[in-house]
This record gives sequence, structure tokens and C-alpha cells, in this order.
Amino acid sequence: MLSRLAEYPKRRSVARIMRPKKVILCVNHNEQELSVLKFMLSTNGYRVFAATSGQEAIGLFAGLQVDLVLADFGLPQMGGKQLVERLKRVAPHVPMVLLGDPQAMSGDIHLADALLAKKSCSAQELLERIKVMSARKRGPRKGAQRVIHEEELAAAS
Repeated sequence: MLSRLAEYPKRRSVARIMRPKKVILCVNHNEQELSVLKFMLSTNGYRVFAATSGQEAIGLFAGLQVDLVLADFGLPQMGGKQLVERLKRVAPHVPMVLLGDPQAMSGDIHLADALLAKKSCSAQELLERIKVMSARKRGPRKGAQRVIHEEELAAAS
């Protein structure tokens, strides 16, 4: 047994430095859908923060270093489109995905980086899109502190 272990290449260190998990902000007024999304993403290695309204999402976004926003298009009070517009003013480099009815979303020009049909999008397709989009995140380097100016935050709320 020990001789077979010697055949394997030696690892530099048992305690490897792990990459930080990507942070995803999920926004959906339907708590059941939000719970399913949160479970699916967290079991696939993401750190997930959830909000049930646009105002709550803006508050979380201001205090976190988010790698991707996943928002429902049909949010009450502040719709997903308006939420994305406000968050893009603060951090245009953060990828944002809107989930909803394609017919309702198709008439407008959106600042979202992707529009996905809520009913026909499979979990695998959603995970793949998130993986690709969070890997291509532009903007401040990892570890850099994001400074939000008071006027940007006031414009977002």
C-alpha cells in the first residue's frame, strides 16, 4: 500500500489555498422560488444572498462584493428592469441576469447582460450561464475594495 502511494506525485501542500466562492445576489418576491434558487446555487459552490424586493436587494448590494445578480423580471413595486438599471449605475461591471416571461421582456431595451425565460430555462442551463458570466466579470480586481459614493447610493435607492 505504501509503495503505491509513493507512485503518486507529491502534493505541495495538503492545505491548499481555496478560491473564494463567487457571490450571487438572487432577487425574487416568490419565497419558494427564491429558496429553490438559493439551494441550487449554494449546492453548486456559490455563496448566495437572497432578497425579496428591489429595495432589499439595493441594501444588500451596497454592503457586499457581488459577482453576479440574478433577478426576477416581475418584481412588484420596483421591477427587475428598474432594479438592474439602478444597480448598473453603481457597478456597471457586475453581470446581471433577468429571469421572466420572454414576451414581457422582449419589448424593452435592457441593461441586463442576459435575459432567460423563467419557464423554459433548465437548472443546468441556468448554472452554465451563471458559470460563464461570473467567470467573465469585468471591473475591479479581486480583493480590491469597492467604494460607493454617497451620491451613487442615493441614485440607486
